[in-house]
Parts: sequence; C-alpha cells; structure tokens
Amino acid sequence: MSVDMKTIKANGITINYEDRGPADGKPLLLVNGYTSTMMSWPLPLMDGLKARGFRVIRYDNRDVGKSEKLKGIPNMGDVMKALKAGTKADIPYQLSDMAADGMGLLDALGIKRAHIMGISMGGMIVQSMAINHPEKIISATSIMSSTGNPDLPKATDEAMVALQERPASQDREVVLRHNMKGRRVYQSPAYPMSDEALYQKCATEYDHMYYPEGAARQYAAIIADGSRVERLKKVHLPFLVIHGKADPLVPVEGGIDTAKHVAGAKLELIDGMGHDLPVELCPRYVELIADLADSAERKAAAE
Repeated sequence: MSVDMKTIKANGITINYEDRGPADGKPLLLVNGYTSTMMSWPLPLMDGLKARGFRVIRYDNRDVGKSEKLKGIPNMGDVMKALKAGTKADIPYQLSDMAADGMGLLDALGIKRAHIMGISMGGMIVQSMAINHPEKIISATSIMSSTGNPDLPKATDEAMVALQERPASQDREVVLRHNMKGRRVYQSPAYPMSDEALYQKCATEYDHMYYPEGAARQYAAIIADGSRVERLKKVHLPFLVIHGKADPLVPVEGGIDTAKHVAGAKLELIDGMGHDLPVELCPRYVELIADLADSAERKAAAE
C-alpha cells in the first residue's frame, strides 16, 4: 500500500502525518497508542471511515515513527514520588503535550474543529484533548483506554510482560517474532489474526521506523498524568467509549470508568474483543463513529 506521508511543524515539533479523504470531508484525527505508529491503523477501518465522508488524518506521535524524537531519560521512581505528592514530574514531556501535538497538527492544516479518536494511550490523549481543547473538538472517541484511576483493575501479569519485555536483540527478524508473541497475548480471542497477517502487521510498523528509545518517555507521560477522573467530569462533548470485554491489558473497567465520568457518554462493550482492532469489527467501529459524528454535527448546527 502506498502511503502519502508528509511532515509539518506543529506545537514546536516536526510531525509525520497522512491526510486521506476529501478535503471537504468531516475531519477525523486518529491518535495512536503507546509506542505504536500511524501504520497500526487497519486499512478497512480507514477506508470505511473515508467511505462515510470522513477526511481521515493519522499521524505519528512524538517519539515514534517519523515524527520528532525527544531527549532525556525519565526516572520512574521520581515520577511515582511526584504523582503521590501531587506535584508535576520532571520528565521530558507530559501527556498534555502529546495532546497539544495533535491539536497543533489540526491548526497547521487549517482545521478549526475536528472529530478525534484514539486507542489505548491514544484514548488517554483524546481525553486530554477533550479536557484542554474542547473548542477544537466536535466529537471524541476513546477506544480500549482508561481514566488513570488507580482503583481500577490492573492488566494481567502476562499482558504487562508482553507490553514491556524487550526483544533478545535488535535484529529485524528477532524483533518481529518478539512483537508477534506479545500481541498474541492481548489480541482479541474471538478474532485471532493469522500468523501471516500478524507478521505483516508487525513488519509494516517496524519498517516504518523501529525506535524503542521513545518508550520510556511515553510511559513516563502516561504515569505522570495520574487520574483524569475529576478532569473528565468537566467534559461536555459528544463522547463515545468502545472497549473489549476480553481486554487483558486495559481491563474493561477502564472503559466503563471513562464513560461513567463523561456526561452523556455512550458506552459500547464488545464481546470477544481484546486489546486490538480486529478487521472483522471494523464495520462496527465505522458505524459507531459515523453515528456519533452525525449526531454531533446535527447538535452543533442547531446551536
């Protein structure tokens, strides 16, 4: 698949992005999860959204893919101490900075307001966008994400190992096999990918750019943000939460808690869905997101 990627200066950094769909379509910004690149989005999802009239914009977060790489090694012990003390952690950047990147990309593209959608850490970034930049958002969708509420159930031990364990070497084939093994742990049990499809998915992301150094900085930003529960109570936007009932990495309670604390949020829980976006479920995602967007635009037009 040929990808027409471009770079642009936004929020003071260089961001790599792709803008697909009609220029006059409904702008929809896709926000990636922890360490994943813009290449992680399933093609059937993007094509389905484009067919429903969306101008689909995906981008690499800072510290992954071809977007700008930052510097600094966060001390996670200090991050935890700051979190407990209620002070701001001394880290290279905050989750709010990552949210500002996406909003800055919209500004750089001349888009005043857009629909936004994020997965996992991207869902947390979407929540931060809704909290800090509501005037730029028409609707928001948070998928397989959470509020940062410390009282919620944690990931399974196996899922955390799969997320954080590093490959035995940096050899491409070793990394791909390692990533495949990890994804098998938290994939959707009702929709397992074939070995061939999973290998190709991991290879596409690796070949886009393999940059493990950014993981620690992104993780520090997630942890330092703490609980967003009280901040989410102030969000009054058309809001959709999608979560898999079989998610071992971000348990379903994370999605339930998100919807609970955003006024009027719609919650969609899906049987057999884990911590990924199976192609079999893409038509369902498209319908949910399109319905939310249509409703939000009707509401905005009536105001």
